[in-house]
Amino acid sequence: MEALTFRFASVQDAPELARLNRQLIDDEGHTNPMTQTELTMRMRRWIAGDEYTAVLFRGHEDPRSNTAGYILYHDEGKHVYIRHFFVARENRRAGIGRRMLTLLSDRIAPRKRITLEVLFANERARKFYLAMGFAEYAIVMERLPD
Repeated sequence: MEALTFRFASVQDAPELARLNRQLIDDEGHTNPMTQTELTMRMRRWIAGDEYTAVLFRGHEDPRSNTAGYILYHDEGKHVYIRHFFVARENRRAGIGRRMLTLLSDRIAPRKRITLEVLFANERARKFYLAMGFAEYAIVMERLPD
């Protein structure tokens, strides 16, 4: 099993994070209509301020290889809210997501409560998080205009 390395992202990483964010939006079936440019600008704004922290994960054997995944989170003291959790398509079903969450809870944000939101229709993600020890806490509902 390949080890992972991680590093905290900077604003220079915003284009890569936005590219991965577009994959996340597409894969989970989200309705976000933002363009790649808009996603990049939003990511820059989030990282430049103190609103969110992004962590990039790469394979240990070749740390220059493609990003294995990323986590974008907001640290609220005793609580961490994950805004984005993404494993690159080519790295799925290989334990990468499990190791990313372990690194987050053991080294990046130890002893903190972790929350996140999952789209209801994203059954694979819901099952993954339940297997990782998360419990369903709330259901957000929406009503779209006619």
